[in-house]
This record gives sequence, C-alpha cells and structure tokens, in this order.
Amino acid sequence: MADAHRITFEPVDIEMDVGEDESILDAAFRQGIHLMHGCREGRCSACKSFVLDGDIQMDDYSTFACNDSEADEGYVLLCRTHAYSDCTIELLNFDEDELLGGIPIQDVRTRVTALQRVTRDIVSLQLEAVEPATFEFKPGQYADLHIPGTGEHRSFSMATTQSRPGHVEFLIKKYPGGRFSGLLDDGIGVGDELMLTGPYGTSTLKDGHVLPVVCIAGGAGMAPVLSILRHMSETSSPRAVRFYYGARTREDLFYLDEIAEIGKGLAHFEFVACLSESVGGAVPATVAVEEGNVTDVVARHEGDIAKTEVYMCGPPPMVDAALALLEDHSVPSDQIFYDKFTSPIFGN
Repeated sequence: MADAHRITFEPVDIEMDVGEDESILDAAFRQGIHLMHGCREGRCSACKSFVLDGDIQMDDYSTFACNDSEADEGYVLLCRTHAYSDCTIELLNFDEDELLGGIPIQDVRTRVTALQRVTRDIVSLQLEAVEPATFEFKPGQYADLHIPGTGEHRSFSMATTQSRPGHVEFLIKKYPGGRFSGLLDDGIGVGDELMLTGPYGTSTLKDGHVLPVVCIAGGAGMAPVLSILRHMSETSSPRAVRFYYGARTREDLFYLDEIAEIGKGLAHFEFVACLSESVGGAVPATVAVEEGNVTDVVARHEGDIAKTEVYMCGPPPMVDAALALLEDHSVPSDQIFYDKFTSPIFGN
C-alpha cells in the first residue's frame, strides 16, 4: 500500500487508515465501515461529506453531485477523495446503527450453476461461490459482476439470502447492446467462472424495527426486495409486509408462486401486481392485480404510508415518482430505503 494516513470521522468518533492509492470510501469498505454510498463514481452525492481538516484531492466527479462552490468550501465525495495527510471529516449522512455493522468487501470467484429466462427480458443468473466458498451480504445489498476479459463490471442486487451462504441469485434485465446482459445469450454458460466483488449498498433490512414494511419494485428491481422478503420469512418476522410490484403486462410478471410461498412465512403479507399497460391474461387466483403505474396503486392503498418503512428498487423514473409520493405523504427520510444510482442497479 502507498503511504497511509489516519482518517477521523465526526460526529461519530470513528477512525481508520487509508492509503493514498485508494479512495476514502474504498478504504472504509475494506475495513467494514458502512458509509453511505450510491453510484461510487462521483455522480450521485450519497457519500458527500465535509473536510474539517487535512490535505485531500478529488478525482474527476460530476458537478451535479458536488458543485464548484461546495468543493471550494470543503465538501467532498468520499468515493472520489484521496487523503494525503491525516484528516478529520464530518459525515453528513450516516446510519449510526449500521455504521460499524458493515461487511468487508470480498472478491469471490464463482461458477455459473443456472441461467433461466423468467420473462421476455429478465434472466435469473445463479452462481455458486468457489473461492472463498461463501459470500457474505445483507438482505437488500448488491455486488459487482466483472465482465470477463475486460476491466469493466456491472452492479446487480442479490435476490437470495444467507440461508445458503455459497449460493447467489441475480435477476438481470437484458438491454440491447448491454455489455454484461448481452453475454447471457451466448457469452456465459453453466460451468463458466465469474468474479464477483461486494457487498455494496445501504438499502438493507433494518432488523429489530417494528413498523410495517412497504416494498415497491419494478422490473429486475424485484431482486433486493426478494432478498428482504426471503430473510423476513426465514426469520419469522412479525412485521406486516405489503409488496407492490410494477410491470407492463401479465407476461412481465414472474416468481408469483415463489412470492406466495414467502408470504406463508410472514405474519401478515399482501402482494399486489401493478400493470401499467394491460391487465389481460391469466394470473393465479391468489394474486391481486390492479391497473396503473405502481406508484399510483401505492397511493390508492397506502394512506398511512408515513407510519411504515419503505424499501424500493426499480427503474430511475419509478424511484423518482415513489420519492415524490413519499414526500407528499411526509414520510420521514429515515424510514425510506433505496440505493442511489445514476444507472439502473438491475443491469446492462
């Protein structure tokens, strides 16, 4: 490691070491310190903090995330910041309960065990950890999958839990020309090896909380919600759960039987499929289907949503619409959980 310096975080009084060749956020990941983050590319502002003392330098970043006047005042994006002396940094956004409860980042060699098309444009990719033989993460987190033969990666949420520590499932939406998703047709097959790095993400289930849970998802954004629901079912959580899933048509729905089975392990569970284009087509009698965008359906059902915890993942327009809805209903920000991404978490 290059020269190392000491970072002190305020107001939480946590210290760690950081090398000059790594960002402060990466150093925190390495040491299991769970700082708030999103895109990890200097574009979303989730990790914005304030330098109280010390010599730092930021790599290229978006001025939408940290404008020039903010940078001049001492604001930084920790994902792009390198320390060249001991520093004291004020965290502007943190979860005190989670801060020291993070899982250190792991590099895992995995093997593909299954590839299954679950809708016309979503694929279930299942991996088994080879070295090491386990991959630790919390429900709701995501990982980077490395594109073979390149230095690139793409981020996808885990749909599974730690009930099978070496088994990981990702739900990946296919995009025309997608660098990773395009490999799911003919570039990746059962038995192939893939490198995985993670876990990342702060939209994790808050164990020990008692408020009812509302989950809002669309497309392959179902993955982290499935992880959360599976964990709650496996641990016999007593919390009420309502899951709203947005899709275009009946053909875009999947894992309905799996969702119903998960619900049997919960004290009170409701699932509503929200179809924006057509409600035609057969669905199991146990599945409630409503017409409209998912946020419109949520608005119709959740008059007291301010008294719930909300977990969500989906296309950016869906997330933006959901955030506007939650703001209109005065939902406290510490009851809203989602990861900020400048491109979809669920694949390309």
